[in-house]
Amino acid sequence: MTWATARTRPGSGSRDPRAGKAVDHGAWFLVLPALLPILVLSVGPLLYGIALAFTDSQSGRTEPTEWIGLLNFQDLLHDTLFWDSFRIGLLWAVGVTVPQFLLALGLALLLSQNLRFRWLARTLAIVPWAMPEVVVGIMWRLVYHPDAGVLNESLRDLGLGDGRDWLTGLGTALPAVIVVGVWAGMPQTTVALLAGLQNVPRELHEAAAMDGAGAWRRFTTVTWPALRPIALAVTALNFIWNFNSFALVYVLTNGGPGGRTRLPMLFAYEEAFRYGQFGYAAAMGCVMVAVISVLLAVYLAGRLRGADER
Repeated sequence: MTWATARTRPGSGSRDPRAGKAVDHGAWFLVLPALLPILVLSVGPLLYGIALAFTDSQSGRTEPTEWIGLLNFQDLLHDTLFWDSFRIGLLWAVGVTVPQFLLALGLALLLSQNLRFRWLARTLAIVPWAMPEVVVGIMWRLVYHPDAGVLNESLRDLGLGDGRDWLTGLGTALPAVIVVGVWAGMPQTTVALLAGLQNVPRELHEAAAMDGAGAWRRFTTVTWPALRPIALAVTALNFIWNFNSFALVYVLTNGGPGGRTRLPMLFAYEEAFRYGQFGYAAAMGCVMVAVISVLLAVYLAGRLRGADER
């Protein structure tokens, strides 16, 4: 009797520790195919770029590359052109992200209503998302063309002047490029916000309406609290994406005129592949990664603080 009760029964609390190890090994085996591309295509180049930032690597150099420590970063601190591009990058990121979110929010609220041909409007709203950035840049270069562009032709027809060269003017190049960035990036923000709006219970809106709340009151007390986590996540990701933009501005202005649209990523590209300063360009990349990491840390800290308060 005592022998029978002392035996380990199936389903009891005790288990073989070797079974847990086998499960862990199996889990790693299943996750490995997803981790390998990340390690090879993301983590590996990132670590190589960080190491390259501490060397004097240049193109066409016959001498072996040498370790120079923090010299590239010291030169970078006194490089006014880089910090000008950094300032332009922040202006670009904020100038694109804020209007992008506000317009996408308005469009998402509109598309969430029960309108006729809503399916067609939703389809057309994501058309810019399906277009590559190079195609978008070429298309908007035609729109901004000083002689035959749609924008200048429309201004002439309306009697608002003879038009101007929007992409080469010192005062108009950056705003013109920001407009393109807002147009190109608005669809994915709209889709994310529209998905969040679908999860807001309609009963809450009906109850608020019965209590006499107007449209703005219902938005601030019902819609926005439910949409706020998605809005924060989308805004943070859009800011990071816009700060690291390259292809769109490269096609539109190539950083001109006079460096007025030279974003940090474009500046690093020119240093690496136009002037062959690979080590110096890698140091620029490290600074940008550090800035993005700080922004992510601030964002995650805010999200965690908000979760604790709830």
